Amino acid sequence: MAERRKVATLSDITSDGLISVETDGKKILLYNVKGNIYATDGTCPHQGGPLGDGLLEGKTITCPWHAWQFDVCNGRALYDKGFSVACYRVIVEGTDILIEV
Repeated sequence: MAERRKVATLSDITSDGLISVETDGKKILLYNVKGNIYATDGTCPHQGGPLGDGLLEGKTITCPWHAWQFDVCNGRALYDKGFSVACYRVIVEGTDILIEV
């Protein structure tokens, strides 16, 4: 069964921005896309690039190493559907952001 963990508050992440958090030694990215919060693994599945150093445009994160792009809402790679980044369920309780791990 998944466990809920508080990882941030709504004031920690700007509108249309992203932040990197850590839980259980794992880097996770939180994205604010038009007021909706999404969470993915912070590592690019292509060659391990740091997605948190990438560029978020709309709902697309671009890896800074090789420009691989992923939809942060569902984790799918935009150009190679065989790749995806892990997504986490996000729960907002009041101003707290929790994820299920």
